[in-house]
Amino acid sequence: MAFEPPRRVVRALAETPHHGADEAGDWLEELPELAQQAVALRELTVERVQAPGGRSSVVLLVRLPGGTPAVLKLAPPRARPESERAALAHWDGRGAVRLLDPGHDSQGVLLLERLRPDLSVRSLPEARALLEAAGTLRRLWVEPPAGHIFETVAERTGRQAEAMRADADADEDVAPLVDAALAAREELLAAPPEELLLHGTFRQSKILAGERMPWLAVGPDPVVGESAFDLARLVRDRVEDLIASPSGASITRRRVKRLAESLEVDQERLRGWTLFRAVESGVRARRVGRAQDAELLLEFAGWL
Repeated sequence: MAFEPPRRVVRALAETPHHGADEAGDWLEELPELAQQAVALRELTVERVQAPGGRSSVVLLVRLPGGTPAVLKLAPPRARPESERAALAHWDGRGAVRLLDPGHDSQGVLLLERLRPDLSVRSLPEARALLEAAGTLRRLWVEPPAGHIFETVAERTGRQAEAMRADADADEDVAPLVDAALAAREELLAAPPEELLLHGTFRQSKILAGERMPWLAVGPDPVVGESAFDLARLVRDRVEDLIASPSGASITRRRVKRLAESLEVDQERLRGWTLFRAVESGVRARRVGRAQDAELLLEFAGWL
């Protein structure tokens, strides 16, 4: 089966840190064969490659042997596909896309129910989108399974903090924001509340329309920690619209308050994690040359 991976995936893998670049390149070279093997093993009929698909994965629209539509997702090791598999199996369709082969042992390949890839919550007016997104996110916050394989918020943000410190040392322009973000992280981790299974990379574009439920989450990068960490990524959704608005700063503060109240999350903890995640994303974007994204994110972080 010959196909070209979507350019979005190729670009994202090109941003892989140097120590993982060879692994990402090897995966891209092997991708056609991996896809062929996965399709043959499951006796699937391929309709087409979904574009743009995931940012760091390839999504094929397929049909099962009986004709039922499904999705075959192939992801490189750096995307932690086995962690995604474990989370989807634990949720078992509650608020998230359903894994169709939970017992299948095939690293980097997931067979999923077919949702509406062309219709995400982001297509709704902003107020309605936030409401639907928050409701979906609430269903995902459950106790993690015993003996789970998931990374913790402390572990993930610890790796990120190291990279942020290096960026701040090399670029004095971002140093004040990085210092504030790292201080917020230290304070938040000093007294964490109940740890739950989190989506990890939740935003409006990660919620697609479905048949059995109106909206279902896709593409988790699961992590175990407090709910405010998960909700923080949702706060900055449509950041380009916030930055363009003359009242963007006040809108942001109201959004933090409204989301915290609607999901019963401590407002200050939400503000702190929103700051950390915005600065981390901003300095990372700056590091890989996405200057416009970096500018938006760091300006947003300055409002917090």
